[in-house]
Amino acid sequence: MRGTLAGRITLVCLAVAGVAVIVAGLVAARLIRTTADNALQSSLAAQADVVASQLDETGIGNRLGVGKVADVVRGQGISVVVRRAGGQPLGDGVAVQAAVKAGLGTNGSRRVAVAGAQYLVETRAVGARGAAFALVLPTQNAQATQRALVRNIALALGIGLVVAAFAGFVSGRLLGRPLRRAALAAGSLRAGRRDVRVPVQGPREVAEVAGSLNSLADALAVSEARQREFLLSVSHELRTPLTAVTGFAEAIADGVASGDDAVRAGQTIQREAGRLSRLVEDLLELARLGADEFRLDVASLDLGALVRDCAEVWRLRCLAQDVRLAVSAPASPVLVLADARRLRQVVDGLAENALRVTPAGAPMVFALTVSGSSASLAVRDGGPGLAPEDYPVAFERGVLNAKYRDRRPVGSGIGLALVHGLVTRMGGTLTAGPAPEGGAAFTLTFPLTPVTVPLPHP
Repeated sequence: MRGTLAGRITLVCLAVAGVAVIVAGLVAARLIRTTADNALQSSLAAQADVVASQLDETGIGNRLGVGKVADVVRGQGISVVVRRAGGQPLGDGVAVQAAVKAGLGTNGSRRVAVAGAQYLVETRAVGARGAAFALVLPTQNAQATQRALVRNIALALGIGLVVAAFAGFVSGRLLGRPLRRAALAAGSLRAGRRDVRVPVQGPREVAEVAGSLNSLADALAVSEARQREFLLSVSHELRTPLTAVTGFAEAIADGVASGDDAVRAGQTIQREAGRLSRLVEDLLELARLGADEFRLDVASLDLGALVRDCAEVWRLRCLAQDVRLAVSAPASPVLVLADARRLRQVVDGLAENALRVTPAGAPMVFALTVSGSSASLAVRDGGPGLAPEDYPVAFERGVLNAKYRDRRPVGSGIGLALVHGLVTRMGGTLTAGPAPEGGAAFTLTFPLTPVTVPLPHP
């Protein structure tokens, strides 16, 4: 099972604190031992100086004097080694060995080992005839103090671990609270609510998560609103031909329409059925564009030749509606990489939209231009055009249909979205803007294909 954020932060804090405790404990133990030894050595040196200031060669020779001094320091666990002038060291056997090893007869501080034990030794010379004494202290006398210090430090470090665990748990809870709110909001979004918002607060990363979730909620609300508008547009487009087909079919079935009326009814049914078929086909093509298996047969083609072929077909349709078709294209080949069939579908779709809104006597234009490393084909019309704010959303499904269907002839609301998707899949761009003729201009741009000149054979 996945752990909680608070639990993980607590474990991390404990791990960091544990490492810090171990390192601090090792360093502290070393420092305690060194500091304690230095403090004992300094104290022993001070006592040796005091004893030396009270003795002389006579005092060293007087057992009573030495005994009184020795009693004072022995009460502190310190052994005294004395050497009279010309005599042998006197004292405890091990203490004598430590004093001799440390250099009895000289002034100094030493740490020596005898029989595996460590001793601190302070040696002092008295007079000029070789008299001397030494104070010898086993280092184990300081171990009890060191152990007490280590216990106190360990207790403090243990308290630090507990505090670190508590701080980690509290921090995890505080950090996890906005994330839990974000998770609840995401669950509400999944359930269909779109009015859910998360407070943008906390650390920067958590605030970014909340902001992104709020942006996602806004985007979902806008997307679903557009989908509803699109469905309304499609429903409206379907309702008109279905009503006509149903009405004329009932007239024929009831015998109301006969003779020439039946022929006209059949022609109307056929025409409206064609509209339905095109609408369904556009919907299917638009759905396929979002699928990975949508295939394109991309190859090098002459865009100028394609424009001229399209113009031959659309010239007759424009003439039938008294619309002037103007064609502008270079005489030399304009090679681009595209799917010829799909590109022809794009041009036909743009031309059909342009002709639908172009009034009699107004122009419609196919203009092919080459600039640098790209070729652009603009399909322009002399119709009423679009509002400036409509050009950026012209290729969104159903947006223009919903706005203009009560003002002018419109298509299914799918055509521009379909051609935009086709051009994008072929590696081109499609833009919308005002036309010099007064209407709208839809411009598709493709990069030119480099022309390879074959080398002559030798």
